[in-house]
Amino acid sequence: MLLLPITLLFSSWFTSVYAGSQTKGQNCTVGNNRLQIGTYQFHSDCDTQTYCSSQGTCELKGCRKDQYPFGYPIDAWVPPKCPSGQFCPDEGDACQPWLPVDSACQLNRDDQCEPPPNWQDLTDTSKYGRNVNGSVCLNNVCMWANVTVGLPCEVENTAYIAYAGTDEFIDIVSRGNCQVGLYCESQSLVCMQTKQLGETCDADKECLTFNCLSKGVCGPGADSPNHLGIWVYSVVGIGIFGGMFVTLITLFLIHRRQRDQEREKRLQYWREQNQFRQSIMQMKEIARTSILSLPGGNGHNSNRSTVCSRAGSEESSTPMIQYSVHKSSGLRQQYVSDDNGSAYNEMMMQESRR
Repeated sequence: MLLLPITLLFSSWFTSVYAGSQTKGQNCTVGNNRLQIGTYQFHSDCDTQTYCSSQGTCELKGCRKDQYPFGYPIDAWVPPKCPSGQFCPDEGDACQPWLPVDSACQLNRDDQCEPPPNWQDLTDTSKYGRNVNGSVCLNNVCMWANVTVGLPCEVENTAYIAYAGTDEFIDIVSRGNCQVGLYCESQSLVCMQTKQLGETCDADKECLTFNCLSKGVCGPGADSPNHLGIWVYSVVGIGIFGGMFVTLITLFLIHRRQRDQEREKRLQYWREQNQFRQSIMQMKEIARTSILSLPGGNGHNSNRSTVCSRAGSEESSTPMIQYSVHKSSGLRQQYVSDDNGSAYNEMMMQESRR
């Protein structure tokens, strides 16, 4: 298995966890500097912003290796990164020049080693981080990742403690100094060609995709996208359009039902109004019949004729009749205005001529 950048980030995260509690100016012991078991993260008595100097006191760090170091407040002073040709050690005391081949280096610090002259051809440009500028630090020794197929190679196996829920297990990371596209076989210690998808494997480093499945074959990369069959897209498309049509049909049926209910309400309202109008017409007819059925309604013995006869002459009765017509009740005026051709109006005209 190959050490991936995510593992480095995982280890860097423990910097703030395993850092000491001593601050600037407080006492420390250089002999307590160590790598934590399981994570191999550097630890000292000093906190994340200081390092333990040779005088036994915590001093502010003089450099950093991370773009965004942990343990610094927003407004705190952050030490600078080292320029090209130099590196910042785990202690973070000061920048140092690159180390030549066969020099001692710190664990997983490929950036501490001097790159080869043809580093552009040897550097790993993938996301797996197999080397830095063609240099690797294996077994705490700087070397170049330039060994070709069939030649002897160096391998480094580091056991990290990993967790799956509450279960703890060992994750062995294996690295070598072979060229990109090759791996160092742990038994024969020679560089071999990485295996293609579907070939048998024993470790992730043997596969080109760095993913050896549990069934012992090279599988697709852990970050590779899933390619679905055309039938999946067809089913999804049918489901989407089917859902749209079902939704539209359902809304249409709901609105049609609402329209039918509103139409029924309007029809019922019209029927009630029509019945009310018929009732009014019947009342008018009953009122007309009642008026015409009064005593003397068609003869000369009506109240109007009696009043006119008492006046003594036909001329004197006319104004009284006209006055009575003009001064008739509002009900009669309304009745006459509503139905000019009614029998009541004819009766009034006969009375006026008399």
